[in-house]
Amino acid sequence: MRKGKMFLLDILNSLLPLLSAFGIGAIIIILIGENPLTTYNIMFGKTLFEWNGFLKTLHFASPLILTGLAIAITFKASIFNMGVEGQLLVGGFFACVIGFCFEGLNPVVHVILGLLTGITCGMIFALIPAILKAYFKVNEIVVTLMLNYAAIEILRILTQTIYRDIGSGYVSTPTVAGSVMFNRIGGTRLTLFFPITIIVFVIMYIVFKKSRLGYEVTAVGKNPEFAEASGMNIKRKIIYIMLISGALSGLAGAGYMFSEKFKYTLDFSGNPGLGWDGMLIALLGRCSPIGIIIAAIFYSSLKTGGDSINIFTNVPKEIVSVIQGLTILFLSIRFINQNTKLFGNIMARFDSKKKKNEEV
Repeated sequence: MRKGKMFLLDILNSLLPLLSAFGIGAIIIILIGENPLTTYNIMFGKTLFEWNGFLKTLHFASPLILTGLAIAITFKASIFNMGVEGQLLVGGFFACVIGFCFEGLNPVVHVILGLLTGITCGMIFALIPAILKAYFKVNEIVVTLMLNYAAIEILRILTQTIYRDIGSGYVSTPTVAGSVMFNRIGGTRLTLFFPITIIVFVIMYIVFKKSRLGYEVTAVGKNPEFAEASGMNIKRKIIYIMLISGALSGLAGAGYMFSEKFKYTLDFSGNPGLGWDGMLIALLGRCSPIGIIIAAIFYSSLKTGGDSINIFTNVPKEIVSVIQGLTILFLSIRFINQNTKLFGNIMARFDSKKKKNEEV
């Protein structure tokens, strides 16, 4: 019964911020002179209820699922890895370097080498704050945030100098070889990256729900002192958790490189960035694997739907950024907790209906 109440509480605390954000977004759309119902119908109709649009949504949801999981596993352990964006960029960049430097390799070998490079670089970049947190008690929020800027600047310099594509009209690396480019499946936007993401998702679901590590992550997050007193090596667990987070982030960057970008540019991750989007998805999904995949697909439809409303209405696609920002703002507010009267009334009705059904 308690699990059912907590599940309902999590759903309400995810839905209410979304409804509030879309409600304010509707007011803005009305002020522009457009119908919000028509706008939202175009936005989600073309991205969730049209086949090609839905497959495009799944394609762009792939890196978001991985970054959402990367943040969720640290948040559940009360470790705040704010460096997922930097880890993704580093993973994507060096996967790209492998992609254009080793032409002529067997495609399977080349892809595996590129993905492993991205994963390894993401892990190495996550290891720095992990060691500082575990052994020197340095605040991981500050370290990971600053490392994001360090990663951006280092990669910018490398892209402008050593690895610059001289023939390009803008700052970028050379394009990766065709042997590492993920081909589209059946003429759709989907590539091999999506099945890889689903496999990783299943593995992480097992880790979260069925493994000893998942239990230890939860234990560390709820009461690290008790976990350490019970014999758990907290320092080692912090290292493991951050390495897993870095691996997921690096894979997201490498997969996005081979399936969508094919070269590293200064706006590779977009604005605000796939890593920061992953934080929103982890919060929306309440750090639950199932919640994360649902939130990633929904958020991907929101972002890809921005182009549709820009074409078919007079509403600028920047409305998506407004809704995104409002969602983050409202997610910081816990609308309902177990002690609120509203939640108590909802659960009282739920319990009474359940009792009536049992009597029948």
